[in-house]
Amino acid sequence: MSGRTVRVGGGQGFWGDDLDAPVRMVEGGPLDYLMLDYLAEVTMSILRKLRDRDPAAGYARDFVQLMERIWPACAANGVRVVANAGGVNPDGCAQALVEVGRRTGMAGARVGLVAGDDLMDRLGDLLTSGHELANLDTGAPLTEIRHRVKSANAYLGAAPVVEALRLGADVVVTGRVADPALASAPLIHEFGWSMDDVHRMAAAVLAGHVVECGAQATGGNCMAEWWTIPDLDRVGFPVVEVEESGAFTVTKHPGTGGRVDRRSVTEQIVYEIGDPTRVLTPDVVADFTTIRLTDEGGDRVRLEGIRGAPATDTYKVSIAYEAGWMAAGTLLYTWPDAVEKAQAADAMLRERFRRLGYIFDAVHTEWVGWNAGHGPMTPPPSHDAPEIQLRVAVRSTDKASVERFSREMAPLVLTGPPSVTGYAGGRARVQEVVAYWPALLAKSAVDPWVRAEVLTV
Repeated sequence: MSGRTVRVGGGQGFWGDDLDAPVRMVEGGPLDYLMLDYLAEVTMSILRKLRDRDPAAGYARDFVQLMERIWPACAANGVRVVANAGGVNPDGCAQALVEVGRRTGMAGARVGLVAGDDLMDRLGDLLTSGHELANLDTGAPLTEIRHRVKSANAYLGAAPVVEALRLGADVVVTGRVADPALASAPLIHEFGWSMDDVHRMAAAVLAGHVVECGAQATGGNCMAEWWTIPDLDRVGFPVVEVEESGAFTVTKHPGTGGRVDRRSVTEQIVYEIGDPTRVLTPDVVADFTTIRLTDEGGDRVRLEGIRGAPATDTYKVSIAYEAGWMAAGTLLYTWPDAVEKAQAADAMLRERFRRLGYIFDAVHTEWVGWNAGHGPMTPPPSHDAPEIQLRVAVRSTDKASVERFSREMAPLVLTGPPSVTGYAGGRARVQEVVAYWPALLAKSAVDPWVRAEVLTV
């Protein structure tokens, strides 16, 4: 390796990941940027619910609390932070960071804000102007469920994050941007890469993709001889050391647990992609089949050679909408005949549903300990199973039917098959169902609305 190197660490893979991992990243070794990924499709709908109840909410408050812990160390070590913790309220998150900066003595520090991904207030105008926002899976137009939409966000690319960094932000908070952009933007900014340089854009996206899921690249959730991976209780999160050419090395801080090798990195590369020759992102279409991996040993894997092609003219849009109500209940049946008892209890429930006229869009049964993980691919159960947990879930647009179901499981304790336990949790909880609607939208309809600005502590 020669020339300048930029180090970007991935410190969070999702909202709810290891809260101490970013601390270990900042304090455990050299780092230029820390990227923190908080958002998934379901997270956006959860944050929208929170903001519906409280207009000041809608972002990952964990991130603000985290910055209170690590901001002084980031400043001392020269680490800049990029996070999509803004959720559906990036403005509120940025303002909260300013307050935290004042409390922690960060006077003069700059908070970058990237917004413009939220399309909720523009849906009517977009539909009227001919943007169907058709469901990518079914082709149905959004007008079919428009009145039930809870959130709608475009996956922005790296450009507005690059602009926030150019404006001098020490911490950048965004709403919905493509996950790899949290790491690719610092690389584009530091090296001055052109957004039209498709091969370097592909390298930047690949680097971001490797670190976006946290410890999944360093041995966590790894199938390759997982039992040999050391010290996962103190697993090191991934760092990419990127060269100006776009080649980079995946590693982790010394003295941490986990493992970085060809297998762990490869598993992360193929995670959540479709066609590996056309990995679509807002900034580039990357060809993951052109990657060359070299296991250098010592928890170091080098990646180079990736090729890219120009990005498409659309953004992906993540839309969440109300889809009725659901509830799930469980009972545990023990040996002998655990499987037969659980199956008989399920049959009793379904007969009651039919006889009493419950209105369900779906009834789903799992026998946990037998088929919950692999469903119909699971071989026939062992009739000597020591225990089986019956889990029944229902979904309906008729809330009354779901509420009645919530009272159906407990009576089986005395009216159904014997030797049942596991009912101390009480009745099944009725929950609102928020469904996912993926769509595409022309970039020309979004770009004018994207903004990047900086707030000074």
